[in-house]
Amino acid sequence: MNYVYLKRLYAKRAELEAKLELHDARYCFGEEEVDDGTDSDLRQRLSEISDEIDALESGRAARTG
Repeated sequence: MNYVYLKRLYAKRAELEAKLELHDARYCFGEEEVDDGTDSDLRQRLSEISDEIDALESGRAARTG
């Protein structure tokens, strides 16, 4: 298993989560220009990365279990 790649995925997911939180906060405070599709793009990318992490972790569990 490529632990470096998995670690990078975790870091990227954390980065995207932080960006999404910032985006949501800006939207809550009335900055209309943030409603540009960024929200859905971030959520989609987070979902893709989470799915990839899950696949790698389940593969690791199957090999060690």
